[in-house]
Amino acid sequence: MSDRDPQADAAAEIRARIDTSTPHSARFWNYFVGGKDNYEKDRELGDHIKEIHPGLVDVARLSRRFLGRAVQYLATEQGIRQFLDIGTGLPTADNTHEVAQRVAPDSRIVYVDNDPLVLAHARALLTSTPEGRTAYIDADLYSPEAILESAGATLDLSRPVALMILNTLGHVGDYAQARDLVSRLMAGLPSGSHLVISDSTATSEGMIAASNEYNRSGAIPYHVRSVKEIGGFFDGLELVEPGVSQVTRWRPDSEDATPVDAYGAVGRKP
Repeated sequence: MSDRDPQADAAAEIRARIDTSTPHSARFWNYFVGGKDNYEKDRELGDHIKEIHPGLVDVARLSRRFLGRAVQYLATEQGIRQFLDIGTGLPTADNTHEVAQRVAPDSRIVYVDNDPLVLAHARALLTSTPEGRTAYIDADLYSPEAILESAGATLDLSRPVALMILNTLGHVGDYAQARDLVSRLMAGLPSGSHLVISDSTATSEGMIAASNEYNRSGAIPYHVRSVKEIGGFFDGLELVEPGVSQVTRWRPDSEDATPVDAYGAVGRKP
């Protein structure tokens, strides 16, 4: 009989997939929001980017607050109880399930990411209330039908779902392909479902310069887009007021509307 520990073997396999020799977007973002799940290369690049465009730190921090307000709105005002969060990133404060389950403890959340470091920390995303449920899928955005099939083990896909894709679509370099992936995901969700997207935008020379420098770092490239292109992801959906706007100006919970190079919106599937 083998005395190997399957859990230990799985953990070792995950660790072997983590490449610390080049920066990674999830770890880079984690550094900007004050997290500790990052490595020297991520911090070096982060410090360099801050010299080029200090406003990117605000993008990271305030995009997270947009997520919280969007989830709060959907759970409180739209009665959404199911969330599919793709490109989850590393756990921080006020993750999707924490915000949703504070409003409605029976909420169900499925997280999706393909970063091995996120997978290694996935337990932090699975601390559900007894009434609700959370799950994690190790997959990427390029397999929308597979994501939906796996999510169906936790979510009832015949009932409305909030699809969350925040600060992720820039990894898809081809805009038409990015739109197609979003469309295929929304096609598998019923009427009354919502789409939430936010992303960095090419709305200043500083952001464009920072994006170019990031893409020269060896990390998987990230492409900032125009505000019009962000809006294109919502074609066919009913935009929730105030529509596509800077993330700080989407239903702000205070008077702090710091201008940032990041736009987002929430749309409802008719």
